Amino acid sequence: MRFPDLPDDLGPVLRHLEAASPNEGCGVVLRRVADGALRVRPMENDYDRARAEEPETYPRTARTAYRLNPREQLAVLRECDATGEEICCIFHSHVDAGAYFSAEDRRQALQDGDGEPLHPGVSYLVVAVDQGRATDARCYRYEAGEFRETLVSLV
Repeated sequence: MRFPDLPDDLGPVLRHLEAASPNEGCGVVLRRVADGALRVRPMENDYDRARAEEPETYPRTARTAYRLNPREQLAVLRECDATGEEICCIFHSHVDAGAYFSAEDRRQALQDGDGEPLHPGVSYLVVAVDQGRATDARCYRYEAGEFRETLVSLV
């Protein structure tokens, strides 16, 4: 089963995440409001740069964490305004760790770490990348006060 906010062909997502290994990769899926067409927008994992500037705020590394580059996020929002698109899914990988919505993923997805969704209506795709290959994927969507999980086929 696919969510309506995931493209039928996950190839571009998987290739980007595999290429990012051994670090986590990330990006977004954009939906054109007029007709529902989807577009994959790979993004830079900015975690290590942020860590270099604020190690106490970012104690991990890009191997086990991701952070969407803020400048690139702004560029994506401008693209959306220009093209009539909206962010419908944020995706990232877990390297050699499984496809699950971690406590850190949940914290980042909620306002103040435990409130309402930071991006209402946006789903989260987590892809396991083991030894450089995508092996499993799950999509999470906030519904009725919790994140609900759906297994995503990679074929």
